[in-house]
Amino acid sequence: MTTFSDIFKKSFLEGYANIELSAKQIVVVIFFAVLLGLYIYAVYRFLTKKTFYSKSFNISLVLMSVITASIILTVQSSVVISLGMVGALSIVRFRTAVKDPMDLAFLFWAISVGIICGAGLVEIAIILSLVATAVIFILDRMPVLKAPMILVVNSSEDSDPDILAQIRNNTNCYEEKSRVLINGNLELVYELRTKDVPSLSRALSSINGVTSVSIMSHDGEVSF
Repeated sequence: MTTFSDIFKKSFLEGYANIELSAKQIVVVIFFAVLLGLYIYAVYRFLTKKTFYSKSFNISLVLMSVITASIILTVQSSVVISLGMVGALSIVRFRTAVKDPMDLAFLFWAISVGIICGAGLVEIAIILSLVATAVIFILDRMPVLKAPMILVVNSSEDSDPDILAQIRNNTNCYEEKSRVLINGNLELVYELRTKDVPSLSRALSSINGVTSVSIMSHDGEVSF
């Protein structure tokens, strides 16, 4: 006589039945994961504008796609293995800091491609890669507002009014960011915009009491 306990055990075990994956399916998934991973590698190499290009990080993007696709295939093949894999991966800690937000975007892109390919939806992975490339390329080429410049002037305290007058005459807009006065020596820091940097530096240098003038560009956020 079949009891409720037997039915429950049978249903429970059937839920952990393995899903057979053919060698052809595995090869196709890994092939497209590698192909799209190499595509991400090429896009990252072409669009990344870094002084110190990280080749090792770029290679890891390809491996990330392949490894993630393999994990998804394993999860599909056996629920028991997938539960053990979740426990094993939960103890992994990544301590490498991602300094550039674009690196994080490429990292998620590679992982997403691996997941989608592993699920057998290669068409979605291809469309995702093409759309992501188009978005990155278009937004990267869009003109942005030029960041302001930083002016640092060291002078005596008496030359403060003359410095401010020259800044007003030679800049489009300005804002004082710092003022340090030590024993009559004044250090001023301004954030400003000017189209003629040489004229501004010459005008400030000609002021009596000014000892040094430094004008620097920066890539920080635009505040005005």
